[in-house]
Amino acid sequence: MTDKFEKYKKVFLEENSKHNLISKNDEKFLYEKHIFDSLSISLFFEKYGIKEAEILDIGCGGGFPCVPVAIEFPKMKITGIDSIRKKINSVGVIKEQLNLNNLNLICDRVENIERKFDIVISRAVADLAKISEYALTHTKKDGYFVAYKSKKALEELESAKSVLKKYHAEVIDIIEYTLPLDEVYERNLVCIKKY
Repeated sequence: MTDKFEKYKKVFLEENSKHNLISKNDEKFLYEKHIFDSLSISLFFEKYGIKEAEILDIGCGGGFPCVPVAIEFPKMKITGIDSIRKKINSVGVIKEQLNLNNLNLICDRVENIERKFDIVISRAVADLAKISEYALTHTKKDGYFVAYKSKKALEELESAKSVLKKYHAEVIDIIEYTLPLDEVYERNLVCIKKY
């Protein structure tokens, strides 16, 4: 883990002790379960040649995936949105301590904002049909929605079909990866393009 992530880990754990952003049990797997998982978006960026973009993270909670992505990809302009004030405040403290000038935070419900983004991302927020509705409303034409999902992604895809059709969007890729844990922990990036 690089120095910038060591500092992030330290600041995150301080905030977590005050505001319980992730469970105490998960703290010892902070890198494997949360940071590594957040950074898997790099597989999508590499595959589709994305170097710079305006990104919206819906339901950013304790800052995943928006903070690791902002650290790793300084050319990306990232907006994290969450309706829970204490979480946004905590992420704000982390942002200040790490000087993340490419990260913007909004405390609100996503349906209350107007802007559209090049890429919308979301991790552990809702099933694919529901989150696609929110995400695709805020995705620019020819933009992408990338959902971080478990291996149940394929089941969720079936129920999301009508939502994708409504927004002229389709699944263009499912990128599989595994978290660096002892047990096999399969994850998917469901990549959706809006036409």
